[in-house]
Amino acid sequence: MLAAPFNDGLRAGVVRLQRCAACGHAQTLARHACQRCGHEDLRWHDAAGTATVRAATVVARAPSDDFRPLAPYTLVIVELDEGPRLMGHAVPGVQIGQRVRAGFFEHQGRALLRFSPID
Repeated sequence: MLAAPFNDGLRAGVVRLQRCAACGHAQTLARHACQRCGHEDLRWHDAAGTATVRAATVVARAPSDDFRPLAPYTLVIVELDEGPRLMGHAVPGVQIGQRVRAGFFEHQGRALLRFSPID
């Protein structure tokens, strides 16, 4: 599975991203080629886990039975310090522009991201 290194990282408490060996571009979604230059030599790296919130929303009505026990919950899009953007859960009350750090929690056997403000 292409995303196995990312998912393994979540279970280990680490955010992982791909970096292109040719141009250095970082990307969070597992891909077969670099989004910037198309080169296929992508390597997995551990991210620092710190980011800035770029968008936030509260989900009051979960899209599936799997997530109904969590509702209401906050989802955010963050920009990692390494550059790429990533979506994850967040503690209630996070604000756009706020600095956050990645945390992790398990839900129904899956490791998920939960961002919290940096003190």
